[in-house]
Amino acid sequence: MGEGGMRTMAWAGSAPDASPFTGTPNLTGAFVMGRNMFGPGGGEWDLSWRGWWGEEPPYHAPVYVLSHYAREPLPMKGGTTFHFVTDGIEAALEQARKAADAGDVQIAGGASTVRQYLRAGLLEELVLHVAPVTVGGGERPLDDVGALDFDLVDVASGPAVTHLKYRPTR
Repeated sequence: MGEGGMRTMAWAGSAPDASPFTGTPNLTGAFVMGRNMFGPGGGEWDLSWRGWWGEEPPYHAPVYVLSHYAREPLPMKGGTTFHFVTDGIEAALEQARKAADAGDVQIAGGASTVRQYLRAGLLEELVLHVAPVTVGGGERPLDDVGALDFDLVDVASGPAVTHLKYRPTR
């Protein structure tokens, strides 16, 4: 999240900011995230690490973690199971789609993961959460993604964040 990046997420969990698109039920059936979104560092896994969120992560659905290192699935409380995918973004998306059944698949981040999916043209929607703070550095999710066109399809705003939902122009 960069230097001071947690400040950009201060809105999460506080009404009315936490619910980006009111009136739309959460239809997320699975998530995909990058290695650093799940845990710090690179290299072999520290098998004692169980994520940033404690024993009950906020996902309540299968989560597919992109990694260069295999790890057994990690079941958690509340319905979240982390699955570790070593064969690329397409494989992770395919596994997440199967697990989601009729539900949506969300790319939960981080910045490198978002860039990879944007470059590959695999996103059906792009949701940006804009908080009224700046950070001192970190990865930029839109660097080197090429020239992309999007249509703005929804906006929701609260005092601590504005949520923007885009769809790629095809």
